[in-house]
Amino acid sequence: MTWEILGIWLGALLTLCLYSFLYRDNPFYKFAEHLFVGMSAGYWVIYTIFNVLIPNWWNRLFGLEGESSDLLMIIPGFFALCMLARIVPKVAGYSRLALAMIVGCGAGLQMVSYLQTNALAQVEGTILPLTEPGAGVGGFLNALILVVGVVCGLIYFFFSKPHKGALGASANVGITILMVAFGASFGYTVMARISLLIGQAQFLLFRWLPTIGLFRDSAL
Repeated sequence: MTWEILGIWLGALLTLCLYSFLYRDNPFYKFAEHLFVGMSAGYWVIYTIFNVLIPNWWNRLFGLEGESSDLLMIIPGFFALCMLARIVPKVAGYSRLALAMIVGCGAGLQMVSYLQTNALAQVEGTILPLTEPGAGVGGFLNALILVVGVVCGLIYFFFSKPHKGALGASANVGITILMVAFGASFGYTVMARISLLIGQAQFLLFRWLPTIGLFRDSAL
């Protein structure tokens, strides 16, 4: 048995163990689930140590690999120890210092980028002319649906006045647009999962099952 065939069999058996959950919860599924979680955790621990911690902190602190020694790296090391303090109940409160630093710095650094990408870019994308040279009827309808959908969607979240009359009708259009968007997003997610299912089915049919014939021929 070659290593390639061994890998195919391991992948097929673990795939079948995971799919056994479709019948009911069982020890085979739990084994595959725990194996996946454990291997993922171990992989990311090693990846973080050798690709993040050592080059970005250890080498810079001690001046290794051509880096100049930077004693300021003691500060992130201190906060890292504060995070590990959660392991010891008596000093677990010190972990709040690191969490506060992560949340505060993360919010401050991401505020500008989020404002530009999730706010200003979205507003700029909705400021479109309804008619453009050469756009035709299709381009006009596309721009009209975009503008009406954005305006009505914003009206739906306007709760200062009751949704009655023209405001209520616009809010109903807005909720319809939102449901269409959520449905399309959910459908995209389902199709992505189905594509993964098809890929695993093809793996079982065209890569794993032929190996059974190899064992049978070798036995003969």
